[in-house]
Amino acid sequence: MITALAVRSRIPGFASIRLGWLGWSSLITAMLVLAPLVAVVWNVFLPSETWPHLAATVLPSYIWNTLLLVILVAFGAVFCGVVPAWLVTAYSFRGRRTLEWGLVLPLAMPAYVMAYAYTDWLQAAGPVQTALREISGLQVREYWFPEIRSLPGAATMLSFAFYPYVYLLARAAFLDQPASAIEAARLAGYGAWKIFWRVALPLARPGIAAGAALALMETLADFGTVSYFAVNTFTTGIYRAWLSLGDPVAAGQLATFLLVFVAAILSLERLQRGRARYGGKRTPMVSQRLRRGRALAAAAVCATPVFFGFLLPAVILLGLAAGEHDEQVGARIYSLAANTFVLAAVAAAVAVLVALLLTYAARTIKTPLVQAANRFAVLGYALPGAVLAVGILFPLGKIDNAVAAWMDAVFGVKTGLLLTGSMTALIYAYLVRFLAVAFQTVEAGLTRVTPSMDDAARSLGLSPARTLARVHIPVISGSLATAALLVFVDVMKELPATFAMRPFNFDTLAVEAYNLAKDERIAEAALPSLLMVGVALLPVILLSRQIARSSPATKPARSPAATELRRSQRRRSLASPEDSPTPVSIDESA
Repeated sequence: MITALAVRSRIPGFASIRLGWLGWSSLITAMLVLAPLVAVVWNVFLPSETWPHLAATVLPSYIWNTLLLVILVAFGAVFCGVVPAWLVTAYSFRGRRTLEWGLVLPLAMPAYVMAYAYTDWLQAAGPVQTALREISGLQVREYWFPEIRSLPGAATMLSFAFYPYVYLLARAAFLDQPASAIEAARLAGYGAWKIFWRVALPLARPGIAAGAALALMETLADFGTVSYFAVNTFTTGIYRAWLSLGDPVAAGQLATFLLVFVAAILSLERLQRGRARYGGKRTPMVSQRLRRGRALAAAAVCATPVFFGFLLPAVILLGLAAGEHDEQVGARIYSLAANTFVLAAVAAAVAVLVALLLTYAARTIKTPLVQAANRFAVLGYALPGAVLAVGILFPLGKIDNAVAAWMDAVFGVKTGLLLTGSMTALIYAYLVRFLAVAFQTVEAGLTRVTPSMDDAARSLGLSPARTLARVHIPVISGSLATAALLVFVDVMKELPATFAMRPFNFDTLAVEAYNLAKDERIAEAALPSLLMVGVALLPVILLSRQIARSSPATKPARSPAATELRRSQRRRSLASPEDSPTPVSIDESA
């Protein structure tokens, strides 16, 4: 019983707040999420032997490359996301329905997998340059060809991989815009370009900024692409200082620099959002029909990021996998798939359970302390995997060494490292990183449970725990499944934290694909890469279809007869409440 377990907070200013086990679970989760962050920042105050050398030699290149990569990806992701979002929202043309959900497909393609595919396709021995030489008669080095394994190449891969974040939020912002604003602009004589540039784009600015911030945080967290392309950024520097130089303190100090970039991006997003609030009655925008050349151009613009961000790399990988017949890779792939599935399933189950407890605590305990704890508990999504690895392994190593020394001194037992490099530490890292994904989805599902349902359950004598089990969970089971799928896919694709924290001799599909590609065995890396893409496709398609169904434009409009009947009932009810007629069902299709 919650009442029996409830305790009073001893925190000054909150002495009279009754938290209960749900409230304490929120506080403990927030502290667990913040612990790696505090551990990373603490390294700034520790001495390091290699830090002066890093600061004098490679630190300027880390700062410059990371800054340039963020700027290029920002332009690429915003352009690839905003323009198609506006076209599929404001215009109707052949293929629009397919492109609406097809534009989300690159979410299923990890950026480093895309990098492997394009490298094989565009390298000197690849099919593109081979065909070019056969047509022109030139030899290698006798013509100019763009180098894919470069910083602009990495920015291109990351732009195609992360533009769906901008597309999803920009489209939601365009769908939420009042049709009256667009109609007023048309009456004022604005053309299509002026309506987009001077009306729709400013109104959608907060959504676009939020999507761009998500894309940029994923860019800062990326390790596979920049490492494979040999681009020196903070993520590659953290692993080099940690694994190659053996200096975790220097790695922590580099991770603190990376956190400064994350904080700057979040601050810019908040600054862009400002106090923007758009009120008033919203009428869904009516799309305009495009014909002939304009329809063809709109379809081509929308199909371009889908083609280069998903279809082309998928076809390249399929060709590579079909031509590869290594029996060792085929036999090993089953154990890799099993490891990946177990890790992703356990992490998804834990994340959904914790997210459910957090959201239910915020619903039942209306205190600023619990609300603030929930806000802190989802901050882990802003931490790159490399930073998380440093923040978790650094204190865990201290705890392991202390426990081992104590067990050896007291009992004479050599325990070794119990937590470092274990599944527990890895699941903890996943929970900190992806709890926000599960939290947002479950919180949105709980909004469908009206407060009157809680009151009805309480009046029937159900405790809060039984209300959660017998009322809320059956109602939001779809949201719980969606949250589990999203976390499952994110964990399956995650590389930096998995690469650094996995148990000894325990590899996943992502780690295997990275190791094979790093050794220039791209054809063998195609099979595990394709497996990741195939598994990630299902939840991405479900997500895009759910978004399409939730848009106001897809909801059926009420018929004039039904609207007039509702108004008549309302007028008569206001005129004589005691004689108000019994509500009758209204056939919306009448």
